[in-house]
Amino acid sequence: MAETKTVADLIEDRFGLPTEDGRDMPAGDETWGEIAAILTHRSHRRFTDAPVPDELLRIALAGAFSAPAKSDLQQCSVIVVRDPEVRRQLNEQINDPWVTAAPLLLVFCGDNRRIRRISEARGKPYPNDHLDAFLNCAGDAAIVMATFIRAAEALGLGCCPISVIRNRIEAASETLGLPDHVFPFVGMGVGFPEREGWISMRLPPSVTVHTDRYDDSQLIEEVDAYDRRRDARFSIPTEKQRMTEEFGTANFYGWSEDKARQYAVTQRANLATFLKSKGFVLE
Repeated sequence: MAETKTVADLIEDRFGLPTEDGRDMPAGDETWGEIAAILTHRSHRRFTDAPVPDELLRIALAGAFSAPAKSDLQQCSVIVVRDPEVRRQLNEQINDPWVTAAPLLLVFCGDNRRIRRISEARGKPYPNDHLDAFLNCAGDAAIVMATFIRAAEALGLGCCPISVIRNRIEAASETLGLPDHVFPFVGMGVGFPEREGWISMRLPPSVTVHTDRYDDSQLIEEVDAYDRRRDARFSIPTEKQRMTEEFGTANFYGWSEDKARQYAVTQRANLATFLKSKGFVLE
């Protein structure tokens, strides 16, 4: 009989480090089902051709919009892409096989328009026309998106969020007919997974969790160790190394080298200009 995994085992799978936290919590026990599901989250990038039933989508969206919202302002909107022509245009703009292959495409949007219209309809001033207005709705969109993923996975669906939609944010906004004070935050491919995804090892809590004050004095040493743990589980193939013409082929190519190369190229430098064109004040 296979040994029953515990929550501690799932944490070790996620971070590649030993722990006794949750050792007495059987992962298969319904008491710990939610934390076990979170710890075993996988992104899914390959889907079957089966369409997503409307009922499942509605349930997943109901779960998503049950998420916390800043001050109960509820500044997120989701565009469910049904029109084949809209889908075709967005597929061209996104140009990402993980999303374009999914049976269903959603776009999660930050929506600061709704509260402005409500303020106007109620005859109230809106003096909060500054950077915080953008930050609040971006935060709401992120929380709704994350909660949608949890809800969808609970229903047997797989998700692939992708920020590439912001690479051509003007075109995506026009295609979706987004008015002022609404912007596309992230696209989301949704469908039934063709196969089980894999556990992506995360940075250790020693890097991401701080007590009382921020402290990254051991960052590089911790990241180097993380690179080695992650490489031991899955080595990035040589042909997958980024920007070899500029930086050469590395003998050891870990997560940190990959991410440093990824961000060695300017990305979305037009974002502030776009947001200002949609009426956001970024000051």
